[in-house]
Amino acid sequence: MSILDSLSGGPEATGPDRTICSRKACRAEAEWQLLWNNPKIHTPDRRKIWVACDEHAGWLQEFLTQRGLWKETLPLNDGER
Repeated sequence: MSILDSLSGGPEATGPDRTICSRKACRAEAEWQLLWNNPKIHTPDRRKIWVACDEHAGWLQEFLTQRGLWKETLPLNDGER
C-alpha cells in the first residue's frame, strides 16, 4: 500500500463493488437509497438517488423532506432503478 492509498482510504475504498455514502465527508459504505426529485425542475416521475450509510440515512431524509424533495427511502440492493 502506498502513502496515497492510505490517505484515500486504501484501494478497497473505491471500485464498482463499494458504494460510498452521499453525506459530505462520509466514507462509509452505503446501505440505503433515498429517492427524490425537485418538482420545480424535474418531471413528476423522475427520481434522483442519493445513497446513505445507516448513520446518515435519517439525516439525509430529513434534509430532503424539509425542502419538499424526498419521495422514498429503500434498501440499496432493492432492485435497480
